[in-house]
Amino acid sequence: MRQPRGSALLALSAAAILAGVLTGCSAGAPAGDAASGDAASSSTGFAADENTLVFGVVPDSVDTETNYQPLMDYLAQETGKEVEYHESTDYAALIEASIAGKIDVASFSGFTYVTAKNQGAEITPISSITTSEGAEPGYFSQAIVPKGSDIKTVADMKGKKVCFVDPSSTSGYLFPSYNLLKNDIDPETGVTPVFAGKHDVSVQKVGEGVECEAGFAEDSEVLKSDKVEVIDETMVPGAPIVVSDALPKELVSQITDLLSEVTADQMVEAGVESAASESFRAVFYETTPVDDAYYDTVRDICETTNASQCQG
Repeated sequence: MRQPRGSALLALSAAAILAGVLTGCSAGAPAGDAASGDAASSSTGFAADENTLVFGVVPDSVDTETNYQPLMDYLAQETGKEVEYHESTDYAALIEASIAGKIDVASFSGFTYVTAKNQGAEITPISSITTSEGAEPGYFSQAIVPKGSDIKTVADMKGKKVCFVDPSSTSGYLFPSYNLLKNDIDPETGVTPVFAGKHDVSVQKVGEGVECEAGFAEDSEVLKSDKVEVIDETMVPGAPIVVSDALPKELVSQITDLLSEVTADQMVEAGVESAASESFRAVFYETTPVDDAYYDTVRDICETTNASQCQG
């Protein structure tokens, strides 16, 4: 199997998440609630207040908070602000939070970012995480089956119970839908769709072969399982780290400078000890700059699939 190019950390998809972040920071509230209560103020441009940056993430895997901790530590240290971890209940909730101005910085999937922009979110992509030196942003959406399965191609999935991640997942639904349609299979009626909620759960369910006879997930989670095999894969644009356009311009510039091109080594040199951990190094090598145009591939697939989730 190919090496993951740039996991969504989530992934940066490795991306489910619980609890508080930095020392002194409060735990993130579900996106359905007001992030940091009613402190958000359009007059300040901050989701909470001028001393706090709310960092939003998409549910993805059980390790997401741990994976993002060093990045948030670094952001807190360099800006002098508290960084508050904000866990959305699902992809749609993070989109809602971004539209409502409840987040300052966030990690989206490509699909979620395009959808949020379509629905009026004022956010700008800064960078995408890569996991090895010289790698380009991006990762694989992989079609998987239980080891030894008679399903050998995506076309063989017709009529089967198929695991997806979430209706707003780039690698766990949008790209899989596109690939099913290329094989004349309607992703809603040509298979029995099962939404696992997280990439690792999709892999688990496919490996068990009971609820799902086949499925899709991000490569970094597939790599962890010895109970599934990959029958197809498609390259997906790397998941973006975004910044809210509502923040003061000088702060937007500072955050962009900090997060657009930074390596784990640089974070360690800056005094962020958590960036030296083996678990973090496994999912983060550096960030690489991306812009809005980088996600035109996602827009093209949205047009092809006519997915309702893509619409504003």
